[in-house]
Amino acid sequence: MADMSKLTVLVVDDNFHMIAIVSAILKGFGIGRILTAKDGGAALEIIGSSEVDIIITDFRMGFLDGEELVRLIRTSDDSINRFIPIIMLTGYSEMAKVVSARDAGVDEFICKPVTAKEIYAKLTSVINRPRTYVKSPAFFGPDRRRRSKERGSKPERRGESG
Repeated sequence: MADMSKLTVLVVDDNFHMIAIVSAILKGFGIGRILTAKDGGAALEIIGSSEVDIIITDFRMGFLDGEELVRLIRTSDDSINRFIPIIMLTGYSEMAKVVSARDAGVDEFICKPVTAKEIYAKLTSVINRPRTYVKSPAFFGPDRRRRSKERGSKPERRGESG
């Protein structure tokens, strides 16, 4: 297991029990510092006053939900860290929600019920294989395309010969 003792992870969820579950899992991985917030507004205050390495946020919350939080972090002119890795953790698994979270600028997406294995996989993904960030008139965030070294060029992907 990777040494995660120097990491600070912010867990944002309006459900105290989910915060407790995710925090216990993170402690099990040896995360050095775990901060918590009950909504996006509280999360922005923490981000403004503490160094945070990774955010794990719920999708839907009362005041300032996870999707709005991600958009503010990625696009606000006064954003502290537009490049911070963000993992969306939610019970909404419909494709429209996944696409909406991706378009807001999340790095990874986890559906509830959550497992330690899934959280570890997403954490190590944003740490060991960070995605390139892109900026366009309508988007700022991690490149939406997932690239694999095993995949070939466009002609191979399209079933055409080289």
